[in-house]
Amino acid sequence: MKKLFSVLLALALLPAVFPAAAESGALEPIVFCLDWTPNTNHTGLYAAQALGYYREAGLDVQIVQPPENGALLMCAAGQAQFAVDAQDTMAASLDLENPLGITAVAALLQHNTSGILSRAGEGLDSPKGLENKVYATWDSPIELAMLRYCMEKEGADFGTLKLIPNNITDEPAALAAHQTDAVWVFYGWSGINARLSGVPCDYWDFASLGSELDYYTPVILANNDFLRDSPETARAFLAATKKGYEYAIAHPREAADLLIAGDTTGSLSDARELVYASQDWLSARYQADAPVWGRFDPERWNGFYAWLYQNGLMSHDLTGLGFTNDYLPEE
Repeated sequence: MKKLFSVLLALALLPAVFPAAAESGALEPIVFCLDWTPNTNHTGLYAAQALGYYREAGLDVQIVQPPENGALLMCAAGQAQFAVDAQDTMAASLDLENPLGITAVAALLQHNTSGILSRAGEGLDSPKGLENKVYATWDSPIELAMLRYCMEKEGADFGTLKLIPNNITDEPAALAAHQTDAVWVFYGWSGINARLSGVPCDYWDFASLGSELDYYTPVILANNDFLRDSPETARAFLAATKKGYEYAIAHPREAADLLIAGDTTGSLSDARELVYASQDWLSARYQADAPVWGRFDPERWNGFYAWLYQNGLMSHDLTGLGFTNDYLPEE
């Protein structure tokens, strides 16, 4: 918490980038901060940019990389109007006497597509298999509580799990090299990468073990002051973004090409096969069973935060907090 407040103080001293009222006919600048280097979670943003949807909405959108302390803090401090984060990592910023001024305004994916990847055939295809195995951890209280919960649901002893620091950048390679026995991944990228790399892996996902673990990850955040002062600009941005994701749903290959072309970091230039395969898998999951792209199911959002509170992971009951559907198009 001390680190969190020190970062917020430092960011508060920076000049805010929120635009003044746009001149007639001028494009209104928007800063959007990613959570990581560009990947297929972000494809709809790059499609909306490349296809002119933002310009048609009167917006000049700048997509930027996250600072060292993360996209959420950048958005909360007013250095970006929008950013990418996740419901689980948002929780700490809401569990304060004075919660940070951010709200989730759209779901990039409708369901939790993360789970545990392991070498195939070693019995780790369910939580019980983690007993006496090595797991690479970020040492997050929520992460470890979820693992304990899943293991204990199957009668396994969490205390036997051997934890090592997670400094892994290539999960399939780390598993093949026996650097760890298991690692938490997002299947749409790392699971697909394991398949393409020819590393036989087993996998189980959190969402299948209970609706309370089927939380929203990742999401689009917005700064609360911006939402209050510029609600129509927020709606215009999300309407254009929705069009970008609908394009990616209907045209996975073409959208993947737009993502690669728009990536100014160069991180995707040698990963075209992975981008295509990941895009094919994720395009069906952006909207999934929701009535429209981006819409939150309040029962599912609240179910996860209720689980955090009931398990002593939060000091405040966060149900009903941190999200809204009010800025999304109705259809």
